[in-house]
Amino acid sequence: MSNEIILNADLRVRTGTNKTREIRREDSMVPAIIYGNEEESKNIKLKLNELTKASENELFYTQVLKILLEGNEEKVVLKELQREPVKGKFLHADFQRVSRKTKLKVVVPFRFNGEEDCEGVKTDGGVLAKAISEIEIACLAGDIPEAIEIDITNLMLNEAIRLSDISLPEGAEIPGFDEENDQMIVSVNPPRAEEEEPEIIPEGEEGEAVEGEEASTDQDDSSDEAPEEAESTD
Repeated sequence: MSNEIILNADLRVRTGTNKTREIRREDSMVPAIIYGNEEESKNIKLKLNELTKASENELFYTQVLKILLEGNEEKVVLKELQREPVKGKFLHADFQRVSRKTKLKVVVPFRFNGEEDCEGVKTDGGVLAKAISEIEIACLAGDIPEAIEIDITNLMLNEAIRLSDISLPEGAEIPGFDEENDQMIVSVNPPRAEEEEPEIIPEGEEGEAVEGEEASTDQDDSSDEAPEEAESTD
């Protein structure tokens, strides 16, 4: 597995609310617990700077992690990471032990390939719409993918890729999936038609009727002047 995340931990002797506050404040560490796999639970504490750096990697939330504790290695997955609501400070972390044969439910992101060359966008001017960006799957702990690859190079205008169209890693499945919850993942939609702006007619111009009236007025003015030009010279 690439980009493996490793955390160093110490056993946590002090427990209880007041003690955990001291650990955060005085030791600059974060209280945590490791449990599961039919082994004894262990109260531990992690270095705040290590946990902060690890949490910035999206794989921290989906992949198997290694915790080094007293010279031993614990393989775990993150089950819960508690933060302070306002400032987002880490309060506590829960880790579940796993083996390669442990089956887990994990949320895995989609990785869209070929966006720049998508036929429906490049050729027909369509708009790419991503309906969902991740999916929960069930698989063995040793086979958790970093992402599910989706090639959209040949996706045409008015076409879509749904959950039923993708290939999952061997042994993986979408829990409870059936035809009724077959979600759309990505589609190429027609561009929105530009709305025509209504024509603004300047004040005083009323179309042909006004022009006709003006023409009639001009003719009347001409006929009024005509008798003066026909005056006799006798």
